[in-house]
Amino acid sequence: MDWTALWLSLRLGFFAVLVLLPIGIVVGRLLAYRQFRGKGIVEALVALPLILPPTVFGYYLLVAFGAASPVGRMWETLFGGSLVFTFQGLLVASVIVNLPFAIQPMQRAFEAIPPEVREAAACSGMTPLKALRRIEIPLAWPGIATAMVLSFAHTLGEFGVVLMVGGAIPGETRTIAIAIYDRVQAFDGVAAAQMSAFLLALSLVTIALTIALSRRVGRRLG
Repeated sequence: MDWTALWLSLRLGFFAVLVLLPIGIVVGRLLAYRQFRGKGIVEALVALPLILPPTVFGYYLLVAFGAASPVGRMWETLFGGSLVFTFQGLLVASVIVNLPFAIQPMQRAFEAIPPEVREAAACSGMTPLKALRRIEIPLAWPGIATAMVLSFAHTLGEFGVVLMVGGAIPGETRTIAIAIYDRVQAFDGVAAAQMSAFLLALSLVTIALTIALSRRVGRRLG
């Protein structure tokens, strides 16, 4: 087991989930409750990472984060360093590529809340923020938890985007998925098998948690 790569992957997954949690709640709730012009385009853009091949998506992020791009120049001006081939760039890329895994389950969870519940909260004098905090989030928590589990697991297993944006710098951008690839390239089947088994076990746990949480959402929809 490459413990450095595993620790980096766990740290990347944790911070990605931390950033995605408020984004998912805000955008998921907006898409669940609001009708506006261009909503279909927004939903398509959110789902784009699910369809576009990871290496292609990673290429566009690499170009967008590069030193010649406005984003890359702004980042260098603010923080004095490059965004690509760094942990920070890897984190930004992970957040972007995991948007559908964070937003879509939360959107479905907010859609499952009966409109009468929100109307009753408004009639009782609750502000929208208070209703969100005390009523909507507790009711939508299975979907929120599902989104966070999926985002964390997908971050640990992501390969194409990570390789394109971060490369394979030990201790900086070399995640466990990259480490598995490197071990296979080096004909180290034992190490590759151990790390692959870890990700397989994590995937099975993720699937089990997702199914259990989805059933709770489904019972509320019923």
